[in-house]
Amino acid sequence: MRSTISGAAGSYRFALLSGAAVFAITAPGAAFAQDADQPELEAPQSGNQIIVTASKREQTLQETPISVSVTTGETLEQAQIRDILDLQTVTPSLRVSQLQSASASTFIIRGFGNGDNNFGIEPSVGVFIDGVFRSRSAASLSDLPNVQRIEVLNGPQSTLFGKNASAGVISVVTRVPQFEFGGAVEATYGNFNAFTLKGDITGPISENIAFSVDGSYNRRDGYATIVNLDQEISDRNRWSARGQLLIEPTPDLTIRLIGDYSNIDEVCCQVSTLVAGPTAAGIFGVGGALDTDFFSYNTFLNQQPINTVDNYGGSMQIDWETGPISVTSITAYRELDNFLNQDVDFTSADIVTETRDQKVETFTQELRIASDFDGPLNFLLGGYYFDESISQNSGLTTGTQARPFFELLGGGIGLFGGVEAGLGLPNGVIFSAGPLTAENFSMENTSYSVFGTVDFEPTDGLVFTAGFNYTDDSKDFALSQTAFDELSNINLVDAFIVGGIAQALQIPPGQVTPDVIAGFAANPATAPFFAGITAAALDPAQNPLLGLQPFQFQPPFVTVPNAVEDGRTNDDKLTYLFRAAYQVSNEVNIYASYSTGFKASSVNLSRDSRPLASDFTAGPRGSTILAPSSPILNAGLAVANLTSGTRFAGPEEAEVYEIGIKAQWEGVGFNLALFDQTIEGFQSFAFTGTGFALANAGQQSVKGFEFDSTISPTDGLVFTFAMTYLDPLFDDFPGSVLGDLTGVRPAGIPEIAIATSATYTHEWDSGMRLISRIDYNHESNTPINNGLPTFNASLGNTQIFNREVNLVNTSVTLVLNNGLEVGAFARNLFDDQYIITVFDGVAQSGTVSGYPSQPRTYGGVVRFKF
Repeated sequence: MRSTISGAAGSYRFALLSGAAVFAITAPGAAFAQDADQPELEAPQSGNQIIVTASKREQTLQETPISVSVTTGETLEQAQIRDILDLQTVTPSLRVSQLQSASASTFIIRGFGNGDNNFGIEPSVGVFIDGVFRSRSAASLSDLPNVQRIEVLNGPQSTLFGKNASAGVISVVTRVPQFEFGGAVEATYGNFNAFTLKGDITGPISENIAFSVDGSYNRRDGYATIVNLDQEISDRNRWSARGQLLIEPTPDLTIRLIGDYSNIDEVCCQVSTLVAGPTAAGIFGVGGALDTDFFSYNTFLNQQPINTVDNYGGSMQIDWETGPISVTSITAYRELDNFLNQDVDFTSADIVTETRDQKVETFTQELRIASDFDGPLNFLLGGYYFDESISQNSGLTTGTQARPFFELLGGGIGLFGGVEAGLGLPNGVIFSAGPLTAENFSMENTSYSVFGTVDFEPTDGLVFTAGFNYTDDSKDFALSQTAFDELSNINLVDAFIVGGIAQALQIPPGQVTPDVIAGFAANPATAPFFAGITAAALDPAQNPLLGLQPFQFQPPFVTVPNAVEDGRTNDDKLTYLFRAAYQVSNEVNIYASYSTGFKASSVNLSRDSRPLASDFTAGPRGSTILAPSSPILNAGLAVANLTSGTRFAGPEEAEVYEIGIKAQWEGVGFNLALFDQTIEGFQSFAFTGTGFALANAGQQSVKGFEFDSTISPTDGLVFTFAMTYLDPLFDDFPGSVLGDLTGVRPAGIPEIAIATSATYTHEWDSGMRLISRIDYNHESNTPINNGLPTFNASLGNTQIFNREVNLVNTSVTLVLNNGLEVGAFARNLFDDQYIITVFDGVAQSGTVSGYPSQPRTYGGVVRFKF
């Protein structure tokens, strides 16, 4: 393989790259990152390499033929980027949103990504921390102490990262323990009484063993208020700790052990009302309240939310080099405990609350072998094993004001009393205070993959690469639910039919069994009566009970597995990569690639899971009596108000064509990638107002480009500019919850995203430095979504809400010679306000709720490095 540094030309290229790194370390999306074993970037003659590991090899970024943005630890410090949620301000192809709870976040790259409000849905963007996959976003949200760099790999990366990278990868690389004693401690204080403390220490234990310990504590008062409770919401309260050992028993063998624990215990998240629909009158009618000033940061809830996350685990990485062959093994075990209890109608009326108690246990093993031969051929070959167990106990609880609220919506107080009498139900059981649903979900996921690449370099500077990944993924899932609402357990069409047959036969309704119904319908003497009864049952003018169907939003559930549904998915796929890269000169590299990607089936682990249409088809208005023959009906498994939908969504299959150029001269450099990316079967997950719909889009595509540049016109002054342009399209999506979206531009994907910065370092003769930085993040005005299933249904999707982002962040840091640093910072300096996303009001037709952006934050920082 062509070495990174070779001969005079190689030394010249290396000098340019090393010089560029000196100013790149403070840039957003910085193009270079320092070597893991070097605490500082030094002058070109120091010999330290500037590397990334996006291709699972150590390469300079210029030689890495992948569209990748790199943010260094220095940039994270100066920009006060605390976690991955803030990373998007310096990485224009990445978008991150925190939604319902402290643990529910969505990672999106190039417009592709999935919500994390359902633990059965695998992310399309894989997050790896020190080579270990974090299978759910809740496991990757802790603060970022002691980070060396973060690499964001744009586009499908399934060849080397497997089934969890169909849209891209976020790779967090932390600093390894050092054999020289050192460390740092940092404290910040800001508005909203924000206080953070983080530190790390590293040093030798013996000649061959080094250690490091780091930790962080982050707290902040809430920036929003629950008015009626006089309590704060959207606060910060989290801490983390991690210990590492680096063992080097021989020069060729390295063992890195990592153990970590993080905790989040927060009151999250602020939800505002954007549109108060006709149901708002019912909220006020029962004594509740809501605030329609979206950016007042005031809300009304009947209880303060509880969000807790415990995330912990350990890993062992072994690296062994023997001549031109290197072997790497990464073994990891992790656990995630996530609990939430919150008011999900987002008003002060006591209508409904939700509880979730989730646990994820994950074991992973990766083994790979790579060559570094002098000849034209080199290879990387690996295997990966993944074993995960997910369990969830959850439920909804009906509040004390639910019954009068729904009665007001239905026509007046006392409505349900008459319904109960008519249906023979005990008085007061419809929407009685207490459990509404109780749910148990579990899933076992096992997969393995074999992957590899072969590099062929027929002449110096020209490299052809072919790669493959074969993945086999199996999921076994079990779902059960108890629906306690008496009304939802009755199909109102079937109840009318049973009552009509009972009256015709002059028998009690309890004696109208399925056999009696079948005989009544088939008997020539009574068949005309049956036809008349069913016609009347479907006519709102003759069956007034039909008006109650909107209140049956939590019907009973068919337990899985059952005699028809085995509760299993199994997917296997061969994905591949072809790429050509050419070093035009010491300063310019170009590449072209074609690759495919894959993500396995995702399971709808929620109360909204429904049998596939091939297993069950409901009759008119959900009738079981009038339902056509189907496997579930014939097996006697059908329950009242059962409808079809999805238990799981099938696999995603991605492909991307990409060409790129990477150039670096003294004082200026740029990277450009043009791509055409498609995902077939994209796993769409949408909230419908009372539940979640999981479906495969036929095909979604995006064309665009990514550009980033760094310019240093004079000593100490660095400008960066990064831009992403996206042109997405639903090529085929007839089955969305909004109807046929084929040919429509997917919403929520800005056409243009920009991240730019200016950093000036003034250095005195004494060595003291003053580092001033300002950065700007922009997302062009774009519709937030393609419509809302409930709110827009009656409007024909004509009222769509938009968002535009314009964030300015700034910081100034004085670096003294004794290791002390003091500074000040501001994020969202001009208090830009925008809607993060919107959703249908829960059980409130016509109401639109959403998440407002975070207000301006600012503060001071003191840091000491030793």
